[in-house]
Amino acid sequence: MRCPLIHFQFRLQRTDPLSDARRGQVTTAHGPFETPAFMTVGTLGSVKGLPPWEVERTGAEVILGNTYHLYLRPGMEVIKTLGGLHRMMGWNRSILTDSGGYQVFSLATLRKIEEEGVTFRSHIDGSQHLLTPEKAVEIQETLGSDIMMVLDECPDKDRDSAYCLQSMERTTRWAMRCLESRRSQNALFAIVQGGMHPELRTRHAAELAGLPFDGWAVGGLSVGEERSVLMEMLSASIAELPGDRPRYFMGLGKPGDILDAVRQGVDMFDCVLPTRSGRTGLLFTRNGELVIKQARYRLDDSPVDPDCACPVCRTFSRAYLRHLFVSREMLGPVLNTIHNLHFYQWMMAQIRASIEAGTFVSLYNDLSARVRRRMEPGEP
Repeated sequence: MRCPLIHFQFRLQRTDPLSDARRGQVTTAHGPFETPAFMTVGTLGSVKGLPPWEVERTGAEVILGNTYHLYLRPGMEVIKTLGGLHRMMGWNRSILTDSGGYQVFSLATLRKIEEEGVTFRSHIDGSQHLLTPEKAVEIQETLGSDIMMVLDECPDKDRDSAYCLQSMERTTRWAMRCLESRRSQNALFAIVQGGMHPELRTRHAAELAGLPFDGWAVGGLSVGEERSVLMEMLSASIAELPGDRPRYFMGLGKPGDILDAVRQGVDMFDCVLPTRSGRTGLLFTRNGELVIKQARYRLDDSPVDPDCACPVCRTFSRAYLRHLFVSREMLGPVLNTIHNLHFYQWMMAQIRASIEAGTFVSLYNDLSARVRRRMEPGEP
């Protein structure tokens, strides 16, 4: 039987009549956040270039940290001494932490997978470490995460069915060990795997659905596969999941893909895309993507998005943002990041409001095509 946590709750408030979109609220020890939610990524306990109060001004109510990176630097001793991740980084709202599994498995030749866990070498100094399911939970409890993730194996997208079955079964055993090792009131989410094999994903979701986790995540996707494959795997991954707990799509960040996944019933998302794109000069708007470094914006006195209410669009022109970017001024990527995060939170707020009003499909039809396109010269 699933034992309810004192400080974690998911309330499903409304479902869309014409799709599987859901409107809800997650409550943790650090307060509530509304769903569908986009979690801003703060991998190392920092959203790159922004102080926490600026992140909060974008509308963010929950952020993501990463176990692998924080474990290696600054290390658990430092974070524990400084009072946990919330206090260290000055963020008083909810934090979800990835177990570090994806980062470890991306090391390829620098790691070895065994039943006990994963032995890997640090990308920082080459030192050797063993990450077990128990260790992953211990680290996240030390961080003080509101929502922890189980340790999972994330197979390459080209792996065959036989390997993915073996990997999936190991991930289930690891998930059960994570449950058994939990000592805190922190929520713990399981992760559905199975590679690009829909029958394995459906089977894995059904297996995990019988275990007392506080939420579910879909992992191992958004790793370069085609959009049609991604959505097929998502459908297979969530078909057997209970509807009374949050569903989290790990690493999904393209605005159009988020709209697609909300339509299928996903509640939570994270991705580095809005912050990384801000640093490379790609800006997101209601009318598509804008590459600010392009020469066409050299004399453009209009804001990035005329309909955007963020402080960047209210204050600065495209020409100025281009000047900052091509001049390699630090302020350029910072302002770009602020705008992108405001756009993502604006989009999520629109999604939530449309589900409440029963008009999500109308919003989807209006917005999904526009946010997927690249803006053309002369567009407002």
